[in-house]
Amino acid sequence: MSETVLPATGLPADHRPAGSPAAADTPPAVLARLAAAGIDADSSPRRLAEYSYDASNYRVPPLAVVFPRSAQDVAATMAACRDTGTPLIGRGGGTSMAGNAIGPGVVLDFSRHMNRIHSVDEAAGTVSVDPGVVLSVLSREVEKATGNRSTFAPDPSSKNRATVGGALGNDACGNHSVRYGRTSDHVAELDVITSDGARLTATATGLRATDPQDRASAARAVELAESLTKLAHASLADFRTELGRIQRQVSGYHLANLLPENGFNVARALVGSEGTCAIITGARMKLVHKPASALLVSLGYADVVEAARDIETILEFSPAAVEGIDEKIVDTMRFRRGNDSVRGLPEGKAWLYVDLDGEDPDEVRIQAERLLARLKENGRLIAGRLVPDTAERTSLWRVREDGAGLSSRLSTGGESWPGWEDSAVAPEKLAGYLADFRGLLAKHGLEGVMYGHFGAGCMHIRITYDLRTEAGREVFRVFSREAAELVVGHGGSLSGEHGDGRARSELLPVMYSARMLTAFANFRRLWDPAGILNPGSMTAPDPMDANLALEGVPQRQWRTSFDLRPLGSGGGSLTETDNPHNAGGAGTDPWVHAVQGCIGVGKCRTDSAGVMCPSYKATRDEKDSTRGRARVLQEMVRGARTVDEGWKSEEVREVLDLCLSCKACSSDCPAGVDMATYKSEFFSHYYKGRLRPLSHFSLGWLPRWLKLTGRIAPLVNAVLATPLGKVAAALGGLTTKRALPRFAGAGEWHREVAAAGVRPASNNDGGTRPGADAGVVLFVDTFTRGFRPEVAGAAARVLAGAGETTECSADACCGLTWISTGQLDTAKSLLGKAAEALDDGTDRPIVVVEPSCAAALRKDLPELVHTDQARRVAARVRSFAAHVGGLAAAGWQPEPAEPLPERVVLQTHCHEYSVFGAGTQKTALAAIGVPEVVDASGCCGVAGNFGFEKEHYEVSMQVAESALAPALRGTGPEAVVLTDGFSCAMQVNQIEPSRPGRHLAQLLDPGTTDTPATTTDKDQA
Repeated sequence: MSETVLPATGLPADHRPAGSPAAADTPPAVLARLAAAGIDADSSPRRLAEYSYDASNYRVPPLAVVFPRSAQDVAATMAACRDTGTPLIGRGGGTSMAGNAIGPGVVLDFSRHMNRIHSVDEAAGTVSVDPGVVLSVLSREVEKATGNRSTFAPDPSSKNRATVGGALGNDACGNHSVRYGRTSDHVAELDVITSDGARLTATATGLRATDPQDRASAARAVELAESLTKLAHASLADFRTELGRIQRQVSGYHLANLLPENGFNVARALVGSEGTCAIITGARMKLVHKPASALLVSLGYADVVEAARDIETILEFSPAAVEGIDEKIVDTMRFRRGNDSVRGLPEGKAWLYVDLDGEDPDEVRIQAERLLARLKENGRLIAGRLVPDTAERTSLWRVREDGAGLSSRLSTGGESWPGWEDSAVAPEKLAGYLADFRGLLAKHGLEGVMYGHFGAGCMHIRITYDLRTEAGREVFRVFSREAAELVVGHGGSLSGEHGDGRARSELLPVMYSARMLTAFANFRRLWDPAGILNPGSMTAPDPMDANLALEGVPQRQWRTSFDLRPLGSGGGSLTETDNPHNAGGAGTDPWVHAVQGCIGVGKCRTDSAGVMCPSYKATRDEKDSTRGRARVLQEMVRGARTVDEGWKSEEVREVLDLCLSCKACSSDCPAGVDMATYKSEFFSHYYKGRLRPLSHFSLGWLPRWLKLTGRIAPLVNAVLATPLGKVAAALGGLTTKRALPRFAGAGEWHREVAAAGVRPASNNDGGTRPGADAGVVLFVDTFTRGFRPEVAGAAARVLAGAGETTECSADACCGLTWISTGQLDTAKSLLGKAAEALDDGTDRPIVVVEPSCAAALRKDLPELVHTDQARRVAARVRSFAAHVGGLAAAGWQPEPAEPLPERVVLQTHCHEYSVFGAGTQKTALAAIGVPEVVDASGCCGVAGNFGFEKEHYEVSMQVAESALAPALRGTGPEAVVLTDGFSCAMQVNQIEPSRPGRHLAQLLDPGTTDTPATTTDKDQA
């Protein structure tokens, strides 16, 4: 299937339009044309790296990226590409798993600016939108505008970052497609621009000029409609027999919509054309009624085949959704986010989620109970239950919606890839197809992770291909062809949702006749006579194994400080003599394997569903997303022309600049990308032999400075209160717009703790071995000692009041400030000493007051210090909130000196969120009896040194506007602001000085204890 490609344009030779420029018209010509038209085209190496990928297996570097603001911008870009013979690729959220959103020319990213909802017409049942509108935003705004009476139905799992244009491009479906079908079922009209410059509107009955006064476009509409009519009449029998055979037949063009009995619906015929026919600039989409009540039924089976055998019975009950997952995904979710991350699943190894809905909740429940009874009669169901609890429903749907990412990096340490991830058959044939498919996997020595739309017969199967080796790629090619033959043999479709793209277009001859393939090519040519739109897909496709992202990555050793091996394959179990730099997933260098963890699902680009990625939420720029950063790092390890120079790459430094090191991605990213760790590792190499920013010394060395300031704290505080304070801040590379904290005097924290009767801890080396009654070690970190000594006292009194025999340790530093600035040699030294100080021969919990320090000791310590001692200490570390939650779960209730507040604004520190669990703070507050919690659920924006650095202050405040600032504005002074993290407390103080943040320990502080003090006044700092 290989073909000749024009070197100057990247276009297949048979796409070259008559009169197109010669090969000498090199790529820079299109940039000049765009500049002349006033179009800002970004062709920087960093930007090209970000847009060389989507969520597929493929990598195709573009020439430039354009962020259009209007249809006029799109038309101008189209003209420049047409005149220079340059490919043009439309892109929404960049979440295509088939390679639909990448290409060798100019990429149009609609998500950044063309993302407006223009009008909601409830009476007509339509909404007018730009192509860059995110699907979940559209649904939310429609529901708001219609009083929750109507909604936009298509809801793919990527709905909180996928766009309307992308959904139209591949005819996306979603979890509720059993009820609502595909995107093509919800299109009313499409405004498009063709490669010859015509601006047309495709409707349910034909074509018209978008602007009635545009005579050229009006003539083009008439001519094109006539040509399409002739195409349909010449292929009546083929369209009627080969197309529309099953609900999810998405492969190929949807030409059955041009048939007379279907009303010559040109709008629907364009849906699923993957940007190969025209560029969409606007759409009128249909709305659906939203039922008043819904109930989830969770069903457990022995395996996915047994689950599929019950689909016909389930469909008799008219469900709105029938989704499924297998145990590999559930195991990975629990492994990565804890057992509490999956709630509500019955016994089984494969599960179905069945959504039933209606207007009367009692009737919905009765229907659900009848369904369970019928399935029990069938004899295949292991267990089933109704899930009325909202939190459990959210938990279950999150597992399903994160399936693509969770399945990519499994709890076993293995990895899987798309390529055959969305085939479809008729629902009644699903069980037989899956049984045969498992046999095909076994034949090739592969495993498949299965999830998807069971009720529609559409399966998402990610497979353990080895795309890094020639032998593995050959298996990929042979397997894909045999899989195509298998699904067609079951009467199915190569694609049931994601489109054909670069992954499956080559296989279309397995599914369609030569006549149909000719009709597809003619359809495309009628729309795009210039042949520039999204080459390589649908017709005249590139080979399915061309441009694979994992091919051609140089095999070299990248020495790292962090142990980056996958945990499931032995990571985290190094001994002092192990070399952590030679192992890796699938024999790959650990650094390469780590940065290749991003598969492009793009959850970091959402405005909801977690904390990640705060910088993207502030700037809406791909470079500031976790995905954008990962893609540039992937180019770095390739040594690609777009990003070179390895550890000294300026492009990588630039893309990491606004990373707050919040760690949220390590939890929120379904693939487990840990950008905070990658940033630390990169900076440790990048700044070797280079002058670091001043803030890396003023803030990065903060624990050292605090030893000095503690001795002269009154003088330091007095100076900082004068104009000299701003001078000092500026000299240290800090912003002068942020209030600096008060420095505590030497010994303040120690006197606080001693007054609570807490004794100093001792280890096994020459000290007294802890007694049998020793319950916990209270670790007082540098930030608490230096800035919030009163919190140390409160924490000590709470633990004493809980009956905990407590010892206090402050002889160590977690090295956090050195880690976040990439000064890893110092960090390793400090962490090694911390492990020695805290390893006392017991397994008693180490309760850490500051959550960021707790996270560093739990996660960074064993990754940087590769000893059994480090792992022993890390396993004992608890955040204060986590420990309080455990005490409350065991029956303890606090007796605070002041009554617990009725309402709390909760700002969970990002490090606690990511390392100890998203719900740690909320669980603790619920257990101790706080009635109402307003969860800010986002990064505060300070994130250690980030918000204090002068060049990052503005972004820091923008980040706060995503969650924290609105939560503060939305509550009154009676609501206590809970900020266990020192950074969070500083941001609250900046936004609302009259309502300072408080630590959980202060909330629970009993005020006094009856235990006599046993410590001395020795300052252990």
